[in-house]
Amino acid sequence: MRHCPKCASVNPDGALRCDCGFDFPSGATLASYLTEREHTARVGWRMQVFSSLLGSMVIFATISLLNSDATLFLFLFINAILSVAIIFLLIYAVVSKNRRRSRRQLLTLAILWIVSMSFFDFDRNHPIAIRSTARWLVSSRGYKTHVLAQPQPPRGELKHVDWDGWGMFAQNTEVYLVYDPTDSLRAAASSGQPGKFVGIPCQVQSVRHLESRWYSVIFYTGDTWDHCN
Repeated sequence: MRHCPKCASVNPDGALRCDCGFDFPSGATLASYLTEREHTARVGWRMQVFSSLLGSMVIFATISLLNSDATLFLFLFINAILSVAIIFLLIYAVVSKNRRRSRRQLLTLAILWIVSMSFFDFDRNHPIAIRSTARWLVSSRGYKTHVLAQPQPPRGELKHVDWDGWGMFAQNTEVYLVYDPTDSLRAAASSGQPGKFVGIPCQVQSVRHLESRWYSVIFYTGDTWDHCN
C-alpha cells in the first residue's frame, strides 16, 4: 500500500497518482484523475463522517453529564429509536432508486448508533466517570472547603460527603466524595476491584481517583455510610 505524503490517504501499490493529485513517480502535485463531481462526492463523504462523529460525541457526552437514571433512560430510548431507523433504512435502501442518498443517511445513523453504544458501554463499566470528572473540574473547590471543615470522624473513618447516586424504590446506590490524607485508597482506585478499605465502614463496589487525596467511592446498592448490609 502507498501512503500519500500530502493527504495521508492509502493507495494501492500500483497507484501512480493519489486522488488529491500527488504524483508518486515525480513527487509533484498535479491534477487529480478524479472528475470534479467525484472529488466533491469524496470530500462530502469524509465531511459527513467527521461531522457525524463529532456531533454524536458531543451529544452523548452531554447526556452522560445528567444524573445516572436519566442517562440510562435516554441511552436506551435513543438506541432503540436508532435501531428501528437503521432497519427501516436498510429495507428502504434495497427498494429505493436513490440508493446513494439512502446510504448516506444510513451511514449517519450507523455512526450515531456506534457512538451511542460506545458511551453506553463505557458508562455501564465505569459508572458516572464522565459526570464525576466534569463535576470535579467545575465544583471541586466548594466540595473541598465543605469536607475539610468537618470535624474528624470517629473510629478512624475518612472525611466524606454525599457526591452522587442513583436508583429507586429504596434500592439506591450511594456515591461519596472521600478525603484521604494519606492516599491509602490509591491502590484500590488503580485496581478497580471491590473490597473493604481502611477508613470506609462498608465493603464498596469501586473507588475512583479524582486527584491527590480525593476519591469518589461507590457503595453497593442498599448500603450507606452509616448502614452496611
